[in-house]
Amino acid sequence: MAKPLTVVIPHNLGAAEARRRLESGIASLAGDLAGEVHQSWTGDRLDFSAAVMGQTLKGMLEVMANEVRLELDLPGLLGMMSGKIRGKIEEKGRLLLK
Repeated sequence: MAKPLTVVIPHNLGAAEARRRLESGIASLAGDLAGEVHQSWTGDRLDFSAAVMGQTLKGMLEVMANEVRLELDLPGLLGMMSGKIRGKIEEKGRLLLK
């Protein structure tokens, strides 16, 4: 069973600028973390899936005027590493939205 993980990162950029920064940085982050990554933007929402450590994780990222909300389902062993994964997501997200 997948363990849900939610991360909210505040920013002061407005939705359009935050999305622009995320779009430019997500590709490089995905390459660092996973093998095959699928992503699809609909408005200010990104739906994605990725293969990590032989498991598939799925999630969504929503860009709002003053925050970015990421919801991720962590399967199996990845669920046991949720604290470490949360920390990395927060760190990388803040750098992208800086």
